Amino acid sequence: MNLSKQIVADLTASMKAQDASRTSTLRMVKAAMMNRQIEKGSELDDDDMQKLLRSLVKQRRDSIEQYEKAGRQELVDKEKAEIEVIETYLPQAASHEEIEQAVAAAIAETSASSMKDMGKVMKAAQAALAGKNADGRVVSEVVKAKLTTS
Repeated sequence: MNLSKQIVADLTASMKAQDASRTSTLRMVKAAMMNRQIEKGSELDDDDMQKLLRSLVKQRRDSIEQYEKAGRQELVDKEKAEIEVIETYLPQAASHEEIEQAVAAAIAETSASSMKDMGKVMKAAQAALAGKNADGRVVSEVVKAKLTTS
């Protein structure tokens, strides 16, 4: 069963179980999925679905940051709960050690020596971490730390 069918099946199950928060999140995911299908003009494959889900998680993380600044803890908790539901459909996130190893390899591969080379290092590191659900912000922080200390 592909990812989009799995989400629709889980939405139906959560509606039957009357799990309001999970149902709400899955409805939002399904709506985003339908919008993306309309834009693309065809069914989404699992790669497209993973990109969509990662995008939704990133949006939630950005919202959490804004809500924390505004002191809206109830909205922070809601967004975190949505992230937990969405992440169940994504592959296991890359660990900090895996990210550091990929960045070190990317720096060696590109012969990067300063912050001017950050773009090349980010591209190589993201390619090495493809499919591992690595948070781009964390990768960026690791690259910055390694390039400023070298």
